Amino acid sequence: MSTLNLGILAHVDAGKTSLTERLLFAAGVIDEIGSVDDGSTQTDSLALERQRGITIKSAVVSFALDDITVNLIDTPGHPDFIAEVERVLSVLDGAVLVVSAVEGVQAQTRVLMRTLRRLRIPTLIFVNKIDCLGAQYERVLHGIADKLAPAIVPMGSARGLGTRTPDFRPYGADDAEFTAGLAEVLADQDDAVLAAYVDDGTALSYGRLRRELAGQVGRGLVHPVFFGSAVGGAGVAELSAGIRELLPVAEGDEDGPVSGTVFKVERGPAREKIAYARVFSGTVRVRDRLPFGEGGEAREGKVTAIGVFDRGAAAQRGEVGAGRIGKLWGLGDIRIGDTLGVSRTASAARHFAPPTLETVVAPCRAADRGALRVALVQLAEQDPLINLRQDEVRQELLVSLYGEVQKEVIQATLANEFGLDVEFSETTTICIERLVGTGAAAEFIAKEPNPFLATVGLRIDPAPLDSGVRYRLEIEPGALPLAFRKAVEETVRETLRQGVHGWQVTDCTVTMTHSGYWPRQSHSHGVFDKSMSSTAGDFRNLTPLVLMSALKQAGTRVYEPVHRFRLELPADAFGPILPVLARLGAVPGTPEQLGSSCLLEGEIPAARVHELEQQLPGLTHGEGVLECVFERYEPVRGTVPERSRADHNPLDRREYLLRVVRRVAGGRAGA
Repeated sequence: MSTLNLGILAHVDAGKTSLTERLLFAAGVIDEIGSVDDGSTQTDSLALERQRGITIKSAVVSFALDDITVNLIDTPGHPDFIAEVERVLSVLDGAVLVVSAVEGVQAQTRVLMRTLRRLRIPTLIFVNKIDCLGAQYERVLHGIADKLAPAIVPMGSARGLGTRTPDFRPYGADDAEFTAGLAEVLADQDDAVLAAYVDDGTALSYGRLRRELAGQVGRGLVHPVFFGSAVGGAGVAELSAGIRELLPVAEGDEDGPVSGTVFKVERGPAREKIAYARVFSGTVRVRDRLPFGEGGEAREGKVTAIGVFDRGAAAQRGEVGAGRIGKLWGLGDIRIGDTLGVSRTASAARHFAPPTLETVVAPCRAADRGALRVALVQLAEQDPLINLRQDEVRQELLVSLYGEVQKEVIQATLANEFGLDVEFSETTTICIERLVGTGAAAEFIAKEPNPFLATVGLRIDPAPLDSGVRYRLEIEPGALPLAFRKAVEETVRETLRQGVHGWQVTDCTVTMTHSGYWPRQSHSHGVFDKSMSSTAGDFRNLTPLVLMSALKQAGTRVYEPVHRFRLELPADAFGPILPVLARLGAVPGTPEQLGSSCLLEGEIPAARVHELEQQLPGLTHGEGVLECVFERYEPVRGTVPERSRADHNPLDRREYLLRVVRRVAGGRAGA
């Protein structure tokens, strides 16, 4: 059987988990449809998910659709857990984006669709909840075309909206208006179709139109739209047929070299690591010695067990081949984002914005500090974007967040799974630093004031927005041993986590311009003499001093995150809320009247979002609904925020050397 790895994505509460249940029920995998409210769904298996009625972790289930095995990945809809969606995107063959027929296109829906289109992931749109009061057809279609994707194809008409017995009727070959509209949409995307359409409209038979539609959907150019109700079942059969006909199945050579991607890591009952991996090429077998890593870092482990998804659950198998998703046991050092075997791409691009909030986590009992760090390390395995950071000076543990709900989930997880009661400091906003100009610095071996047996020269240049940190060599690769080169690159990336003002430096290129070392030397009796031989430690210790000197020369500017907000409120609350938005630094757009309500969109500094959330109930009689998503970074106006350093502070050479030199064996690097 062929395999299709399918993602279900949506704004929170649009009904994607309910759609997952309905698809499993229709395929005969489950005998009864679970309820999100009752906590009885297949994919929301965590106790916290059942309690809150939201998806927190991505989950994989499987069902058969004719001759296709569909591995369906249910992802979180709440923006606080966008990192889970981030990791899933790299393993998908196609996606279904769920939109509410009542609320229409929402903030998170736009974020998701922008990313799906940018990555050219074949995507169907399912407009859910047509049985709910307030459901609409034309308005939602216009919203999808205006805000999500202009090239959409409504695949049928919806009737009885807002009633208990709605109906979705698919269009067919006899619907002249549908076939004409389909031909126009397809012709806009393909010159060959356009030529056939212009020269002789009869050449575009209905069969050819359907084949062209599948081809353009597969290339991420056109997006069919289905309407229905996941709870009642209307339109789900038509959606299933669309999945079967229009989305491309997985491809891959089972006999080729092993290549795969780890998109999820969890702990089993015995706290053992279990890796969820999509295999793109080759076959992974039990007892294989499997190389894995990220960014050129090589590790290896022995696969002790494999689970392959089949009819709802993961069944134990001896192997998992190309195109499939498997659960792998035995790889103790595995991490999310690791490549299995041969890498498919040079690097994994980030699709969504990183977390913009940060908080200190502290145990309620001082004796639990060590256990808390161990627990947070394990949580960081499952969600690397919490960016666990330890402030050695203040003995504090810090985590990055997307929002307050994520903080509550971390707190509950630590209590339920690790027996740790914790408290959080007030959440603060994470800024970034970008370069103003170019800077360069170098320190040479055996020349003052360099106390280390290494030569390092670095230049740092601005790079395009959202390009991250790039590292390259201007020296000959053979001029420096690989271990020393890796030590410099790793230290560069680590050092740039705290710039001149303490914030992470991004969108820059660091170039190694000078290098030098003393080869390994021994006394006549063969004992290694560390005092006259360079080590990787020399390069790790010297690099922060050189890099921060170059960074100070270049200069940096601090940028703060700005969110786009969507605020729906009673019309009589519009006047009172405007001065509050102005005081918070928000820039509202033109309001839109929606009956007795008012819709207002605009931008607001991320640091002021929580304050707006707190004031909103009082200003709108409890009826205001606020949605916020990250938009971009803007230069900070006014006082530049400083972040306290959590390292040995290479900006202060004397302090840095006093702290670092103590760790240098033999005291050979006196300050």
